[in-house]
This record gives sequence, structure tokens and C-alpha cells, in this order.
Amino acid sequence: MTVSPATPSDSAGIAIATADRKLSPFEDSLNLIAAFAILMLMLLGTAQIFLRSVLNSPIAGYIDLVELSMASMAFLGAAYCQRLGAHIRMELLIGKLQGRALWFAEILGTLAALGIIGVLIWYSWGHFLRAYQLGDTTIDAEYHVWPSKLLVPIAFSFWFLRLLIQLSGSFRLFLRPELEPIGIAKIMDAAEHAREEIHDVLGDGTSDLDVTDGKSDK
Repeated sequence: MTVSPATPSDSAGIAIATADRKLSPFEDSLNLIAAFAILMLMLLGTAQIFLRSVLNSPIAGYIDLVELSMASMAFLGAAYCQRLGAHIRMELLIGKLQGRALWFAEILGTLAALGIIGVLIWYSWGHFLRAYQLGDTTIDAEYHVWPSKLLVPIAFSFWFLRLLIQLSGSFRLFLRPELEPIGIAKIMDAAEHAREEIHDVLGDGTSDLDVTDGKSDK
């Protein structure tokens, strides 16, 4: 699945495209921070193994640092994945729907997701405030945990905004199914998904490839 890059001609489509364009850099930045956190954790783990095995001098608070890094790796890329349609979702039914029925199902699913993420934002913000006010720390090295807990409502807030854009895009297509999709994830079958993956790897070289039912033949 991928977000359609169509250029809208209606006012609603222009507004949705503008919101999508303004939110995307923030999502890209958060995803980059998550990727950087993963890289730093890999380097930290390598350093920990070397220092512990060779020099018998492990990094103080290593386990605490790993625990605190989990929030950035798990949640900061959520909105970015939502934009690309990379989250796992069941399409046994939705994949067979077309027209208004499809977009009505997408609206219902997005509304449910908005409700869940809204609740998570509320409670994760409460956990952050409690940790900040109490000065909560990790058990071993006594690092403050509130910066890590703050990342959760921030990440979920951007995820909530992305869902609002997709809800607007689905509602626009529910009213006028003939319009080009804007700000939503496009549902693709196995063959279309294979073509896109091949195009990402080979670029213009895909012109010589014929992908049918998930198989590639020259």
C-alpha cells in the first residue's frame, strides 16, 4: 500500500493535500530519529559486548539505557508507517469492496483507530506527568524516565493527525468516489505490491518485467 500522489482539483482535495504535505516532514523527522535510536542501540550493544568481554568493564546503566530507548524505536515511526500504509491490517473483506462501500468501511476503521489512539494519548500523557512530578527514575542507574515517556504522547499525537487526514480523504471519496485518492493509503493486490517493490529496487528497469499474480516473468 502506498499514498497516492495525485494532484487534486477540488477545494477539499487541495486542503487535504496541503495538510498531508505539511505533516509529512514531521513524520519523516520522527522516523529518522527512531532509525538513529536503533543505530545507536546497535553501537551501544557492540560497545557493551567489547567492554564486558575484553576489558571486563561494562557500561554503567546499559540495561536502563536500552529500556529508555524502547519508546523512540517503537512509537516515533508510527505516523510515518500509517502514511505509507505499512501497518499490518486485515483486507480479506475490505480488499473486495469498491466505491462508496470501500470508503465507508475505511471511515469506520479510521474512526475506531482515532478512538483508540485518542485514549492512548490521554493516558500516556498522564503517565508522563506523573513520572515528571514524582521524579521517577530507573532502578539501576537512576536515569529520569520522563523524557522517554514524553515521546509516547508526542508520537501518538502525530499518528492521530495522520489518521485525521486519512479520515478526511476517505470521507471525500465516500462523497465522490470518482475523484483521485488524496492523503490515504491505497489498497494494492499482490501483483501491484510486487510491481512497486520491483520498481523501488530497479527503478526504470521494471519496463521489461511483467508481474502477474505475485510472480515476475521476463
